[in-house]
Amino acid sequence: MTWSKESLIDAAREAAAKAYAPYSQFHVGAALGFADGSVVTGANVENASYGLTLCAETVAVGKALSEEWRGRLEAVAVIGGKAGALGAGDPVTPCGRCRQVLNEVAALGESDPQVWCVGETEVLELRLSDLLPRSFGPSSLA
Repeated sequence: MTWSKESLIDAAREAAAKAYAPYSQFHVGAALGFADGSVVTGANVENASYGLTLCAETVAVGKALSEEWRGRLEAVAVIGGKAGALGAGDPVTPCGRCRQVLNEVAALGESDPQVWCVGETEVLELRLSDLLPRSFGPSSLA
């Protein structure tokens, strides 16, 4: 593994700085760390039709899958905040949709990734299974 907790958080912070958030001004970045050392990032992409907005985690997962990263997902870092104040305030956790999307990727590698949710004074350290207990995934369709 070539990434660390700190480098994954830094990658999420860099991604958040590139967010397209003209409506909320709330930038979110996510970084996915895979067992092979790969890191894939994403930032939120807002849309005037709010329902079409893409969360940072969903963008990162879309990039990972479209670029054929199918390895074991080991960790996820998420950071958010107003432009120029990333990480200020309480830690940002993945929304319900993103938890489900992350669960799909984790299932591919049979993992329960660590999720680091970054805030101003703390980093919540949770497992995806803590964020999405009794999840619905590929094995639910068997």
